[in-house]
Parts: sequence; C-alpha cells; structure tokens
Amino acid sequence: MQYDTRLPHLAVKINRQIAKTALGAETSQGWQHIDQIEKLLATLRKQGYTIAALEQTSHSILLPVFNPPQKLVLIVGREVEGVEPEVLTACDIALEIPMSGKKESFNVVQAAAMALYHCTLNPYR
Repeated sequence: MQYDTRLPHLAVKINRQIAKTALGAETSQGWQHIDQIEKLLATLRKQGYTIAALEQTSHSILLPVFNPPQKLVLIVGREVEGVEPEVLTACDIALEIPMSGKKESFNVVQAAAMALYHCTLNPYR
C-alpha cells in the first residue's frame, strides 16, 4: 500500500467517515488513497485497462449499448459535482445511463451499482 500523504488529522477523519458508511466492507476490499489520479490512470492504461468515466458528456456512450472490455476502470464522480474535468480528460470514454423524466442524474451510489452490474454481473449480455 502506498504511503498516505494526507495530513494525519484529515486521513483519520476521512477514514472514519468511510468506515461509518462502509460498515466493515472497507476491511475486506483493498483500497488506497492516491493524490494524483491522472498518473494512476496512465499506469493502468499501460497495463491494458480502458478508463471509463460514468458521466454525461456530449460524446458519452449509453451504458446499455456499451460492451465492456475485460480490463475496465470505472470512474464515478462526486454526488453534485460529478467527475472533475481534468479526470474526465484523462479517461478513454464516458458512459451515460439513459434517463427518462425530469431528473438529469442518479445518486452516485445508484449509478455506480447500475454500471457495475452492466459491466460485470449482467447475465443477459
């Protein structure tokens, strides 16, 4: 695991928030804090991964028609702000969940669950 470069009090606060939300799942799944995601994405791309952002853009691909590759990184954004522009630029593709009605987006957890289901568990594809 990479050394955590966050200030100790911030790391403790954020880790406590994650633990409160994850209810123990954070101990069964490996994870780490990365300061510069763009460098990580470049490394993963060199390893053969396709980098996909779950975000509405002018060039996004609708999730139901996306045929996911075996090696896929899925980037989800923050609840209100979405995926940061500099991170979006570092992605290979943007995926969009079609919506009907007046709302323009799903809750980030709901959207991530739908995308993960489509990309990894969908028995109908």
